Amino acid sequence: MTNLNIIVLAVLQGVTEFLPISSSGHLILVPELTNWPDQGILMDMAVHVGTLAAVVLYFWRDVLAMAQGTLHILGGRRTPAARLTFMVLIATIPVVIAGFLWSRYGLTEWGRSAAVIGWTTLIFGILLYVADRFSVTLRRVDHMTALDALIVGLMQCLSLVPGTSRSGITATAGRFLGFERSEATRFSMLLSIPATAGAGTLMLGSLMKADNVEVNSQAALMAGISFVTALVTLTLFMSWIRRATFTPFVIYRIFLGIGLLIFAYWSTVGPILEPLLDW
Repeated sequence: MTNLNIIVLAVLQGVTEFLPISSSGHLILVPELTNWPDQGILMDMAVHVGTLAAVVLYFWRDVLAMAQGTLHILGGRRTPAARLTFMVLIATIPVVIAGFLWSRYGLTEWGRSAAVIGWTTLIFGILLYVADRFSVTLRRVDHMTALDALIVGLMQCLSLVPGTSRSGITATAGRFLGFERSEATRFSMLLSIPATAGAGTLMLGSLMKADNVEVNSQAALMAGISFVTALVTLTLFMSWIRRATFTPFVIYRIFLGIGLLIFAYWSTVGPILEPLLDW
């Protein structure tokens, strides 16, 4: 990979990871649209580790509470920290199981195409708008039940399909359940920690096995750039979502989805559209 590849992919990941527009979908599209070689799952995971560090730093109070909550659960104590930790755990279990099966049956490369990303970007973008526009906003994370957490966790499994957006689909679930935008987003961000940490552990193991100095340095550089970019983006996004809606991101997803579908199916729709374009 060239330095330009590294910078573009790392910045793209940092900007898109916490926005409900699918970071993995954008990472897959870069080689698809630029003819660059696919950076592969390993480098995708490297930039995700950078964004993991950003979310841990931004939500350090919640992370500390979850660490304390783990000790409280082990000690049999019922505290707000233990409750938050339990909800994150319940919501994480489905994607761990789904991720294992996804990998077990060799589906990790499935869906890395413009057509799949186009459909998921469009469909789940519209679903996010419906949830955000028509759901009642009453609840906070403190009001979450185990069933709520399980529903969010099951919806998170859909993010294994590129273009769905993990943050987008979990925020959609939270909004359908009546959680405030900022609270649905906050819980979505906390859910990213265990899932990404697990992926990061696998990446570290792969890098150690490969023992390739160049690959290791590229992965470290991408993680560092994505961390800085993600921290800035996360700060701005959380400020935005406390006072505004998801609509701008929905509009972006609709235009991107339609564009990708035209790109993917141009051989079919091209002959139909070309006379209109000439006119």
